[in-house]
Amino acid sequence: MGDLFGGPQGVSHPRRYDSAQVRLAVHAIDRLRRPVTPDRSAEVWTSREINGALVTVLDPVVADDVTRLLVTAFAAPPHRDDLAAFLAAIPADRTVRVAEPVVSHPVFAVRPIDDVTALAHWLAMSVTELDWFAARGRWSRRAKPQLRHYRVQRLPKRDGGFRIIEAPKERLATAQRRILDEILSAVPPHPAAHGFVRGRSVQSYASTHALHDTVVRVDLRRCFEHVTYPRVRAVFAAIGYAPAVAAYLASLCTTTIAIDDEKLVDPIHAALLRERHLPQGAPTSPALLNLVLRRIDFRIAGYAAKHRIAYTRYGDDLAFSGDDLDAGKLVWFVTRVAAAEGFVVHPSKTRIMHDHQRQQLGGLVVNRGVRSSRADFDALKALLHNAIRHGAQSQNRDGHPDFRAHVYGRIGWVSTGSPARRKRLRDMAARVDWES
Repeated sequence: MGDLFGGPQGVSHPRRYDSAQVRLAVHAIDRLRRPVTPDRSAEVWTSREINGALVTVLDPVVADDVTRLLVTAFAAPPHRDDLAAFLAAIPADRTVRVAEPVVSHPVFAVRPIDDVTALAHWLAMSVTELDWFAARGRWSRRAKPQLRHYRVQRLPKRDGGFRIIEAPKERLATAQRRILDEILSAVPPHPAAHGFVRGRSVQSYASTHALHDTVVRVDLRRCFEHVTYPRVRAVFAAIGYAPAVAAYLASLCTTTIAIDDEKLVDPIHAALLRERHLPQGAPTSPALLNLVLRRIDFRIAGYAAKHRIAYTRYGDDLAFSGDDLDAGKLVWFVTRVAAAEGFVVHPSKTRIMHDHQRQQLGGLVVNRGVRSSRADFDALKALLHNAIRHGAQSQNRDGHPDFRAHVYGRIGWVSTGSPARRKRLRDMAARVDWES
């Protein structure tokens, strides 16, 4: 294979990948094709599948390079010996790389970042610090807690179960907020997206579905965890950043769980968290989720328009409504589209709600307009009644530092769509001694 890459036979060249990297890559490709029969091998021999396998064992940038070379060199999965020989023979000469842009050319009105040095300067870091915070590779899985960039905690959900919150420490969070404010906020999501979008809210998400005969809600299971590093890198690349800049931006916005934090979750969930993914708790994650889900939104919105169905999405909650809606066919279609895009529908959270039932989306009831549930109203009314009688702090069981602001926030939510509720609750709140 001496002349495979254009060099003369019998001449020694420095190799780009060492023996350890070659072994890891061969093993990852073997695992990729092992469960697939030979006649279906083409299904796994795609850039997306190859990169998804390699990024679990190699640095993301190395995985990108290997993926491009393999897709160019082999039309089908090669034998492991041929694969190992091919990878071992790749010279270090950069001329074997597929031509890529060196300087960014954004297609949106976003922060211009020409190269990695400019990225580091913009984030007030040295290139060495940028490498540290990007935490490329898998070293962070074994790092001591004080050297990690995220704090991980397990929080219960209101409807049962729990969620894993991976909150960035202050220096990384500051960089992520800058990426959000000067890059991601300038890229529009699909019109169906209402969560984490300026000018939209849970009320706008739900109001579209008011006064319809049938309302359907579909939940994407562990949605953030399914948004992996290659997906995030593809978003920044589509914005127009050069490959190296896109790779660093994606690394700054994704993480992988540390080994000793895996005890917080079951083995299946841990397997998802081991891959670089969007962390719940990072300021950039909601906006990136919306942009990654654009393909799902376009496909589902096209189906919905064809069948006269209203469609909106709030984060990982997809809502549909109509007066002549085939709910079974709709759920089947959404499940297939989600699977094709690498996501999973949570079947136990799928709800088909007819007009004789309570139709609830995002905590709001939409049967006859949009308003919070009667139970939420009654609970807040009882809290205010007790606060009037016994003092505000007797009802502050969760220790809110500004309990008055918390209660007035709840009043705003519970009185959604009902001026009468708002007046009654605010009149009661005005009688509370908030200092006692």
